[in-house]
Amino acid sequence: MKLIGSLTSPYVRKIRVLLLEKGIPFEFVNDSPWEPGNHVAEFNPLGKVPALVTDTGEIFFDSPILADYLETLGVYPPELPTDALEVLRVKQLEALADGITDAAVVWLLETRRAAEKQDAAVIERQRGKMERGLDAVEARLGSHEFLYGGQFSRADIAMACGLAWIDFRFPAYDWRSSRPALAAHIARVLARPSFEKTIPVA
Repeated sequence: MKLIGSLTSPYVRKIRVLLLEKGIPFEFVNDSPWEPGNHVAEFNPLGKVPALVTDTGEIFFDSPILADYLETLGVYPPELPTDALEVLRVKQLEALADGITDAAVVWLLETRRAAEKQDAAVIERQRGKMERGLDAVEARLGSHEFLYGGQFSRADIAMACGLAWIDFRFPAYDWRSSRPALAAHIARVLARPSFEKTIPVA
């Protein structure tokens, strides 16, 4: 199995963590769509990472799809519940985590434009999405150890990958002080070996 992606992408990290949590051996191909001469489009026509080449040569792309594929392998531990409705609830939380990360990515890209071309309204809109999303997660967590059902799941992985990336790209952005439950939760998740082995590097 071969995973194509960059070392800094939170979406790629989500899949790396899932593979490590399940103990599935894989080859990691470090290839960023932002680098000249990259080969990402050979695996995903949209030119985005992550992409996964299975042992039979089939290619999947987009992190939720890759995560779903890994669940079909039946490798312990499962990162989704068995009940179909509960699966949707976990995936909705995963989508919320990815949406918070998506907003942060747009914010970052806007700041990389020439100063005279940056749109403050775009940045504020994305930060508003992030703030509302993070507040919703804080309210949901309360005193619970995990985001859903009392067990570690894809929702926890996606949230931790996204917030670790936000810390990496926006070290001055303080999302923790008003969200103590979320801050404690993310600290616990990031202490797992699968996360310690996938810390993003510039």
